[in-house]
Amino acid sequence: MVTGGGRGLGRAFAHALAAVDYAVAVMARSADELDETVALVERAGGRARAFAADVTDALAVARAVGDIERSLGPIDLLVNNAGVIGPLGPFADSSALDWWRTLEVNLYGQILCAHAVLPGMIARRSGRIVNIASGGGATMLPYFSAYVTSKTALIRFAECLAFEVKPHGVAVFAMGPGTVRTAMSEHSLNSPEGKKWLPWFRDTFEQGRDLPAERPAELLMALASGRADALSGRYIYPADDLDRLIAASAEIEQAKLYSLQIQRL
Repeated sequence: MVTGGGRGLGRAFAHALAAVDYAVAVMARSADELDETVALVERAGGRARAFAADVTDALAVARAVGDIERSLGPIDLLVNNAGVIGPLGPFADSSALDWWRTLEVNLYGQILCAHAVLPGMIARRSGRIVNIASGGGATMLPYFSAYVTSKTALIRFAECLAFEVKPHGVAVFAMGPGTVRTAMSEHSLNSPEGKKWLPWFRDTFEQGRDLPAERPAELLMALASGRADALSGRYIYPADDLDRLIAASAEIEQAKLYSLQIQRL
């Protein structure tokens, strides 16, 4: 199940999963975009179905999960990808409602989806949840506070949840996709508020530090495969050497590396 599956990274994730024989359920609010994703996957020989739902609507999420399990089978992988960029600019000048709506989509929506699929995963003693976070979740980025706060919370949520469900055979990851050219990044680049308050963002593209969507899709596939389950709870990024991290998983666990920490004198 891939949320935010109508475009951008969600569409790339659906393609990659379907290419290795996953039956993929894509969820988003826009039925038209979902239908386009399904058509693209099917033209490539994959199997996908669309489920239109707002991830912040608990009843809609529960209905969609039920429909998915009846039509495609148990959900063994949840890719929590749905997200919005939120207001850009000084917090004091932002709408508090718009700021909070960012948390509703980027955090509450992902919590609802995880809550809906976890009972089945726990009962089967198998499953994986990948929360699509952001490098911004581990960095102070002024004028971007709603998005950054939501992604920071998502990283910590993955860590807490991973500890709780590990005895039940379920793994949870926070994954930063890197900077990919999507509708969201285009808004940051080209909107008046993006140009004014996030001028540094353009440097990422001009200096070639952005990534093709295939890079985070490759990392997602590795996490979905189960070979990195020893890193459950960690924040993983495409630039990380995953094999090296897996080999050092005991050290990482002991030192709480690849997690949010407060450094003190």
